[in-house]
Amino acid sequence: MSAPSSPARPVDRQARALRLGPRTWLALALVSAVGVAGFGWPFLAPPDSAVNAHEGDAPWLFAGLLVLLVAVVAAALSESDLGAKAVAMLGVLAAAGAALRPVGAGTAGLEPMFFLMVLSGRVLGPGFGFALGSVTMFASALLTGGVGPWLPFQMLAMGWFTMGAGFLPGPDRLRGRPEVWMLAVYGFLAAFAYGTVMNLAGWTFMPSLASNIAFDGADPVAVNLARFVAYCLATSLGWDLGRAVITVVLTLTVGATVLRALRRATRRAAFEAPVTFDDAPR
Repeated sequence: MSAPSSPARPVDRQARALRLGPRTWLALALVSAVGVAGFGWPFLAPPDSAVNAHEGDAPWLFAGLLVLLVAVVAAALSESDLGAKAVAMLGVLAAAGAALRPVGAGTAGLEPMFFLMVLSGRVLGPGFGFALGSVTMFASALLTGGVGPWLPFQMLAMGWFTMGAGFLPGPDRLRGRPEVWMLAVYGFLAAFAYGTVMNLAGWTFMPSLASNIAFDGADPVAVNLARFVAYCLATSLGWDLGRAVITVVLTLTVGATVLRALRRATRRAAFEAPVTFDDAPR
């Protein structure tokens, strides 16, 4: 007589605070496409184009477009399954991230908020991650007085940064040290990517006569690309390295604890369960 087989271990399926529909994905794709154009126009536009002829105005134009498109994404998110519990968690995490940003501001790029964004995007998914990254950057700008034409670019870049963590493999099965190390590597690379794309947003504001590493719309793409690499190495490498290191250190030391806390809060919130009201006893 054969022994009864043991029941299969249930899969720890990770809940998502926000399920994105086709319209929201379309809005995200649209804002990302305009964002790519806004960040990369110095390399996408030929030297004789009208955009390069107004290189001082181009960043302002794209900033205005991003403001409008972020509003479109916000409207699309409001039509998704963003319930009251998900809104509450979004507010709590955005407030925590905004409070963490000034902690290391001005100190070699030590910004602990990036660590929280990576772990939150991993647990709560790409849709919630994009909303969280954008809202957190907006709230932190209000808190620190960092409102300016660069803010829409910061919101979009942080939204990409946090959303990317939600696309990492194994959201339902990968746990323990392998997951923590994966998030640490992603946080390290994404911290440099964030700094690089934000350099694109500010590099074009530098007058071409002020430095030999400034953008010049009359020069070919290869020359401006070499100047941009030199600009990144000269101005932001230390800040990006500090951001990447603090993200890795916090992820490896307290990441497992924060992941458990976020997953516990997500399970208890039961985002995907419908809210019902029992009739009061008579």
